[in-house]
Amino acid sequence: MNPESLIASAAINIGLAIFILTLFSILKKQPSNDPIYFPRRLSESQRQSQSQSPSHRRDENRSALSLRRFLPSVSWISRAFRVSEDEILQTNGLDALIIIRLFKFGIKFFVVCSLVGLLILLPVNYSGDGLTAISHHSLDSFTISNISPGSNRRWRKRYFEMWERGEPPVRRENQAKSIEKRIEDLRRRSVVKKHNQTPLLLNPSKEDSVKLSLYEENLEELHHKIHQLQCEDMLKEKELPVAFVTFKSRLGAALVAQSQQHSNPVLWITDAAPEPRDVSWRNLAIPHRFLPLCNFGVIVAASLLTIFFAIPVTAVQGIAKFEKLKKWFPPAMAVQLIPGLSSIITGYLPSAVLKGFIYIVPFAMLGMAKLAGCISKSKEEIKACNMVFYFLVGNVFFWSLLSGSLIDEIGESFTHPKDFPSHLASAVSAQADFFVTYILTDGLSGFSLEILQPGLLCWDAIKSCTYGRGKEKTPYLYSLPYYRIIPLVSLSVLIGIVYAVVAPLLLPFLIGYFLLGYAVFINQIEDVYETVYETCGQFWPCIHHYILIAIILMQITMIGIFGLKSKPAASISTIPLLVLTLMFNEYCKMRFLPTFNLLSIQNAKEFDELDEKCNQVEFNYENASTAYCPPCLRPLNCMESGSSCTAPLVSSSSF
Repeated sequence: MNPESLIASAAINIGLAIFILTLFSILKKQPSNDPIYFPRRLSESQRQSQSQSPSHRRDENRSALSLRRFLPSVSWISRAFRVSEDEILQTNGLDALIIIRLFKFGIKFFVVCSLVGLLILLPVNYSGDGLTAISHHSLDSFTISNISPGSNRRWRKRYFEMWERGEPPVRRENQAKSIEKRIEDLRRRSVVKKHNQTPLLLNPSKEDSVKLSLYEENLEELHHKIHQLQCEDMLKEKELPVAFVTFKSRLGAALVAQSQQHSNPVLWITDAAPEPRDVSWRNLAIPHRFLPLCNFGVIVAASLLTIFFAIPVTAVQGIAKFEKLKKWFPPAMAVQLIPGLSSIITGYLPSAVLKGFIYIVPFAMLGMAKLAGCISKSKEEIKACNMVFYFLVGNVFFWSLLSGSLIDEIGESFTHPKDFPSHLASAVSAQADFFVTYILTDGLSGFSLEILQPGLLCWDAIKSCTYGRGKEKTPYLYSLPYYRIIPLVSLSVLIGIVYAVVAPLLLPFLIGYFLLGYAVFINQIEDVYETVYETCGQFWPCIHHYILIAIILMQITMIGIFGLKSKPAASISTIPLLVLTLMFNEYCKMRFLPTFNLLSIQNAKEFDELDEKCNQVEFNYENASTAYCPPCLRPLNCMESGSSCTAPLVSSSSF
């Protein structure tokens, strides 16, 4: 990749980011777009049922037509940097704060690395004389490959419940269906009334109102009977494989959850239950003996997806290595007939195409994780988070590195096989320009599209012009996609750590990446996404593991590069650092990891004593007893629609 390609990529991504963020700042001020850009605030105001909440007052001020509504602004960025961690913790929970902490870690860490890299490593690399031939790689002169083998210019960087399974199937009842049809007919007849040629009015007669209320009472009573009969039939047919057990104290729940109940450890398994809103009821009916088979199937499916995606990644690297591609595929030279087109194709297109392919991966992995039999939604997302990260490391990092090196060096390797190690070391450093374009595309274009939400904008426009015309808009409220955000950001951390010494010029781009990501996701967490469960920081051990992998890869890379650069002493002295890193990881697993997985007996006892002082023991026990209620046993209100997580087992759509 030549300098023109890198400049073209930077110019396109910066231009797109400025345009998209400008468009977002204008669209966000339009009251009609509140369901897209303020769904969380709208949902909270609806729950509170306040006629003059702050969000409503904001809408009233913005509803007046003024020039300010159509002028771009950056007030959302300044507001994002004014939000404190305590505010995020109180309003969104610890899991949302972990994402913000990840961005803060990236900002602080790479600012320090940039100071060292740009002031010390970059001049050392640039003043080397390792590249005597003309290179097509624009960053080679600033990477460690520019230092000749054997040179002394070597720098090293040291751097209370248990869970239940089972949910009965829904049956169709003709009697309930008939009653619902009568209710709908009465409502339709009540609406069809005219008054002096005016539009239709909702003015039911007294007789119809009496019939309507009578039918509604009969329907609700019938629904309760259906639920009771279904539960009785299910209990007669088969005993539930598991159950929720409620304790009056946290101490008792902690002791049971952390102890083995039977001499056969797989005969009776106990575990702490997730939050009631976090329970994945559909997976509770899966017998425990089938879970290993489900996990194995998910691993096989994820592996096949990873192997399949090696094809587009190789094609992307073929586009990026355009100079070599012209020799193997002469018709590609036609691209050079249009001035500047080759720079766009080699600089911007590979990272954009790769980003487009990667976009669908988190959703595919989440779908697989749902088939693994996890008892909670959070465990499904954690499993998907791990699968997405390993997919990105395998395909985006390793396969991009290997395929790019092979495409670049295969000809040289055949003609000069003895020089293959030195060519490989140079090729590893040469991939820095591709990862610069990837960081630019993922950060500038990716984060800008994340905050603009073009998909929802198009869908809302189509809906407003078709079947949703004239209807009140409902907020587009979705949960925070941890399984998509954490792996992608962690991959950027990995790229930055590995290339911090190899190509320090990459570090300033990473600082911009994390600054923009921080502002974008503060806005999304505060205004857009909803917190649907709280794991009390279960995602942080995953982030710790991802950063550990990045440090180990960086150290292994430096061991290999020092060896290929004829510096065995530097290579050997890096090995103890790798050992110390692994030992530190083992210490963290012993010291900190159990805190995330288990509630200590000491803390459980302290919480129980606090409940006794506040007279909350019986209250908490009653709440816990009713909270973990399966959908088939929840109280029904057939005239009101609930959310997806509290929807009744028998609904009108099932008849």
